Amino acid sequence: MENMNILVTGAAGYIGGSVVATLLSGDTHFAAKNIFAAVRAEEQVRSLQPLGIKVLQLDLRNEQEVAEAVLQNEIDIVINTASSIDGRLAAHFISALGKRREVTSKDTYHIHSSVTTGYSKEGGWPYGTIKDGDPVYKLEKELNDGFPIRKTNTAITELAKERGVTSFIVGVPFVYGTGSGEWKKLSQNIPATIKASIALKTVYKFNQDSKFAAVHISDLAEYYVLIVKKILQGEKLPSGEEGYYFAVAHETGWWDVAQGLADVLRARGLVTEPTVRVWPSDDMAAEALDLPRQFVRLMHTARVTIDYNNRYPLGWAPKWDEQKFLASMDVEVADAFRYEKGRTTLFDALNGTN
Repeated sequence: MENMNILVTGAAGYIGGSVVATLLSGDTHFAAKNIFAAVRAEEQVRSLQPLGIKVLQLDLRNEQEVAEAVLQNEIDIVINTASSIDGRLAAHFISALGKRREVTSKDTYHIHSSVTTGYSKEGGWPYGTIKDGDPVYKLEKELNDGFPIRKTNTAITELAKERGVTSFIVGVPFVYGTGSGEWKKLSQNIPATIKASIALKTVYKFNQDSKFAAVHISDLAEYYVLIVKKILQGEKLPSGEEGYYFAVAHETGWWDVAQGLADVLRARGLVTEPTVRVWPSDDMAAEALDLPRQFVRLMHTARVTIDYNNRYPLGWAPKWDEQKFLASMDVEVADAFRYEKGRTTLFDALNGTN
């Protein structure tokens, strides 16, 4: 397996931190000297340094700073978990990887984290079910509707082609579970619902249920690592316009999740209502959940139709399924108390922060 230097952005975040931890785990055989982590704050640098990797404090919006980091540290692969919306961050790394390729004649790689809500009817996707291998880039390009996630996907795919960088886009669904990173341990939806439910003494749901695509954080981190392993082994994976991958392990229903949380919170004496009630308004939901009003319903009702039944690409074998997830609500509640550290990370990541 060829040695390459790997940089993970958003390494103090929920997904990025878990990717770093998985790269360093005993069964992956990646050397710490080849792992680099990009973070935003000095305290995050200090948190990750004991791992033995090189931690870079970077302003990802600064193109020159990003270029210097990539070239000086001889970065070959960037796993970008820092933002799904702000295409500038990915563009800066792709441009830098293109310069490195020009200088060294070595192939360089960019793995971008997108989100699957861009492929829901509620998110304006008119084409229905999609899967790995479908012409997703072509469909996004034809749609050309300016939806931020899809706009970023097409823009960075085109830039990577122009700069000679091998690119992949990973569609990330609803992510749950406790992360293995050093900084942020939790995602957004479930901890926000737990916090709001305790404050209101009742668990609420939207009046529309939805089966949504989901994955446990440990399985998602392994998905990224599998792509890297394939690269290092010299396998020519579909990339660029054909390089869309969907890290979907299973589907689940939000009403089932809400009822599971209600059962656990009621048993702990943290809510008074034994059943889940419907949010009186989206405004109340947005305020209670501390989420943007324009996204709050989409996050809880979007039906993302990813065909994962021909499982799984890359030889991925996720360990978590719907049954195991729904049986883990007590752990979700316990860890929401154990690891809560300010605002959790989904919209931080979407907006380009850690």
